Amino acid sequence: MSSDCIIIGGGPGGLSAALALGRARKRVLLVDAGPRRNAAAINLHNFVTRDGTPPDDFRAAGVAELATYPNVEIQNVGVTAISGQSGAFCLELSNGTSAIGRRILLCTGMVDELLPIEGFRELWGRSIFQCPYCHGWEVKDRAWGYLVLPSNVDHVLPFALQAVGWTKDFTVFTNGAEVPEEVSHKLRAVGIRVEMAPVARLNTDGNGLASVATNDGTVVPCEVLYAHPPQHQVALVRDLGVELDEHGYVRTDPMKRETSMAGVYAAGDLTTRMQGAIFAAAAGTHAAAMINLELQLELVAKAGA
Repeated sequence: MSSDCIIIGGGPGGLSAALALGRARKRVLLVDAGPRRNAAAINLHNFVTRDGTPPDDFRAAGVAELATYPNVEIQNVGVTAISGQSGAFCLELSNGTSAIGRRILLCTGMVDELLPIEGFRELWGRSIFQCPYCHGWEVKDRAWGYLVLPSNVDHVLPFALQAVGWTKDFTVFTNGAEVPEEVSHKLRAVGIRVEMAPVARLNTDGNGLASVATNDGTVVPCEVLYAHPPQHQVALVRDLGVELDEHGYVRTDPMKRETSMAGVYAAGDLTTRMQGAIFAAAAGTHAAAMINLELQLELVAKAGA
């Protein structure tokens, strides 16, 4: 049996989209093979009614809710290829089967490219975070740092100025990147320490981050480090050939959430740097509503032909 919509990705965006479409009485197939981008995170935060929920528990609750709707099917398999066109897509699945769908919704997230700094990979998701709204409360008033990369120099000042709302012990590690003197002056003026030398390693105390060592021998006490490493799309999205913006995110119509490929929609982290579980969930519901509308209009048009 074919589906009205095949959702690829079972994170907050995909689960929310499946719920909305399921409740709209559409036949939905959600496929998800992982791995999950937030697998290293201990808890999910800033999601009303689910604040502090472990990511696996969040997904289990979402899957349990979807079980109420017999028109929603979940398969823990990957997608190896997509062919066809709007109204008749064919997906080849990693278990050797295939699936037919009228529409596709991509909720595949992004892949973080972890930095080649000693200790970075081990501390990712434990002491190294991307978003203070997601993880700031639990580590408030501790020693924080922000790791600058050439790609995010423009973000240093706004990030640092908001971060001091959580802690006054804050260090910007420019990591050798060229930060304008005007920016460095403003940071120091509000009590933010600025270290210019490249970061050599991240020191741990057995439980988490303890300090940041730069290659000039400086060691700065630091318990929490924020960083925005480069990201890239999963291979399936890259191979699909949908249009990306200048930052590498899938470009979508702001209202319909449709990509440059007719019948293929996208929601969540793969479309924006404004990333978080609640943002992805909202985007998934938005996309689902637009897909449902398009499907209904298509049915009405056929009936009147």
